[in-house]
Amino acid sequence: MFPEGTGPAPDPAGSHFERRIRSFQPRRSRVTSGQADALKRLWPTWGLDIDGQRTLDLADLFGSDCPVVLEIGFGMGEATAQMAAADPGTGILAVDVHTPGQGNLLNLADRNGLSNIRVANGDAIILLREMLPPACLDGLRVYFPDPWPKKRHHKRRLIQPEFLTLAATRLKPGALIHCATDWEPYAEQMLEVLTAHPDFENTQEDGGYAPRPAFRPLTRFEGQGLDKGHVVHDLLFRRTETMKSAGSGGTDRPEGQAGPAKSAGPNPPPRAL
Repeated sequence: MFPEGTGPAPDPAGSHFERRIRSFQPRRSRVTSGQADALKRLWPTWGLDIDGQRTLDLADLFGSDCPVVLEIGFGMGEATAQMAAADPGTGILAVDVHTPGQGNLLNLADRNGLSNIRVANGDAIILLREMLPPACLDGLRVYFPDPWPKKRHHKRRLIQPEFLTLAATRLKPGALIHCATDWEPYAEQMLEVLTAHPDFENTQEDGGYAPRPAFRPLTRFEGQGLDKGHVVHDLLFRRTETMKSAGSGGTDRPEGQAGPAKSAGPNPPPRAL
């Protein structure tokens, strides 16, 4: 659809990395003329492909003093744009594989003058493992990920112990991981695996779910679910001050992950989400 370098690539990582079980399904629905225009105009400046071939310099992307939050899966981008507008001092690195959503978010950012959004196209696991240096993120947001409701597909769910171990190496001490889902069994699994992981601690004294924080907007999708009687659960966990999981001393990949570890400069002081 887009000439090389002028828009998101259909498979940016290509065959460079192992074909593991994916937690997402690419959706190639129709791209409107407005979304296509936004992609062509803004992708070279605000977009990037997750090719796994370089280490990102977040200070270069967002500014040297800008805390950065990674958002995995942003749909059509309305909530991401609202959060960026409400907190212009925080950079949002928003990852998805849905081309219309990528174009829509870029369009929203352009129309509203939101210079603190960058849109990444591809697999968030490759981004975390291959392209981000240790302890570089001030937060991680995973809102309404695919629940993969059938039991045989549960292995495809994103929030798993292995993913959390990887994410912990890229989060600064004290950084928040914020998950939300309207699928009750997935919420229960999220709470179980986050509670059991040694590198995260629940922000709730009772060890349960968190009230929806004011900074997470009520999305159209969420409103439709609430109208149907769905219950939305938020989970807010904090990365511990010291890493405890095996093989995750803050610089290495979790055990069993392929690829050479990237070097990085001194870590900046921890900041809250």
